Amino acid sequence: MKNSPLAEKHLALNAKMADFGGWLMPIEYPASGVIAEHTAVRERVGIFDVSHLGKVSVIGEGALEFLNSVFTNDLNRITDGQAQYTLHCNSAGGVIDDLIVYRNSPTDLFLIPNASNTSDVVAALMAVVPTGITITNLHEKFAVIAVQGPKSKSVIESLGLNPAMDYMAFEHIQISGRPAILCRTGYTGEHGYEILPSWSDAGAVWDSLVEAIKPYDGLICGLGARDTLRTEMGYPLHGHELTLQITPVQASATWAIGWEKPTFSGAKALSEQREAKSHTKLRALVSQDRGIPRAGMQIKNSSGEVVGEITSGTFSPTLKKGIALALINPEYKVGDELIVDVRGRDSVSVITKLPLVTSNVR
Repeated sequence: MKNSPLAEKHLALNAKMADFGGWLMPIEYPASGVIAEHTAVRERVGIFDVSHLGKVSVIGEGALEFLNSVFTNDLNRITDGQAQYTLHCNSAGGVIDDLIVYRNSPTDLFLIPNASNTSDVVAALMAVVPTGITITNLHEKFAVIAVQGPKSKSVIESLGLNPAMDYMAFEHIQISGRPAILCRTGYTGEHGYEILPSWSDAGAVWDSLVEAIKPYDGLICGLGARDTLRTEMGYPLHGHELTLQITPVQASATWAIGWEKPTFSGAKALSEQREAKSHTKLRALVSQDRGIPRAGMQIKNSSGEVVGEITSGTFSPTLKKGIALALINPEYKVGDELIVDVRGRDSVSVITKLPLVTSNVR
C-alpha cells in the first residue's frame, strides 16, 4: 500500500483511511463526515488530497501527434496551456483509462491517469511509442490537491494567485514560494482548481490551503465526499462506468471522442457499436422511496425482467435521496420508472436527466 505525501496530515486528524487503487487515502474526517464535507463543497469550499492520481510526461518531437493517434479526443482542439479530458481505449473499444492531458506544447504533454491504471497506461503507450519520444512515469514526483466550491476563487486569490482562468486551463505558478501547476479542473461539478506541487513541497502547500479556507468556513474533505459529488454530476469513475468491458459509447462519453480524426485506438470497434445502436446506455436514477442503490444491483422493469445494472450508487446529500448511475437497455428513457433490487427489496427509481444538480464548473 502506497502513501500520499500528506498521509501524516490525515492521520493526525484521525481520518478514516481506505485503499484507493493501491494507495491509502482519506475517506472522511470524524470532525465533519461525508455529508458535511459534501455540503461544504456545494455551498462554500473544500480541499481534497488526490495525490494518488497518476502523473506521466510525454516529451519529444511528434509527442502530440502520437498521443492524438492513441487517445480518443482530439488534442488539436486545445492550445498550449489548456487541458483535455480523453480516453485511452484498447482495440476492442474497452477503456484502459480515462485521463486528463495537459498541453504545455506540441512536444511536451503531461498526463493525469487514475491511480491504479497509471502503469497500464504507461505500458500501453510504451508498446507503440515512436523513436524520439520519451514517456516517464512521475507518479510519486507530484502531489495533487483539489480546491473545490463556490468560494474556491476567493481562496486562490487570497494566496496571491490569479483565479481568472478559463475552465480546463492551467498555469505554472508559485504558491507559498514553491513552484506548482495551477489547473482550472476538478471532479465535483463546482468551480474549482487543482494544484500540483512537487512531492516534497506538498506539506507546505497543503498547510497554506488549510489556513486559506478557514475564513470561508471550508473543510478538509475525504474521497467519500468526492464520490457523492461526482455521482450527482454523472461523472464516470473507471472501474464502474468505464471498464475494459464498458466502452465510452455505452457510458455516454462519446463527446470525448474525436470521430473526425483519421484514427485512434479502438476507433473501428467504437464506430461499429455507435452505428449498431443496440448497446446499453448510461442513465441516472433517483430513488422514489428510502432505497439506496449500490453498484452491482439489478434493475428490473414492471414485468420483473432485468433491464440493467447499477454501476455507482449512493445517498445524495444534496437531493436527500438515493441516486445511481446505471447501464440500462436503450429503450428506456428519461422519466421512465424502473425497479432496483435493493438486497431483495424492490425500490422504485425514475430515470432522470444528468446532471442531477446544477453544474457550476464554468
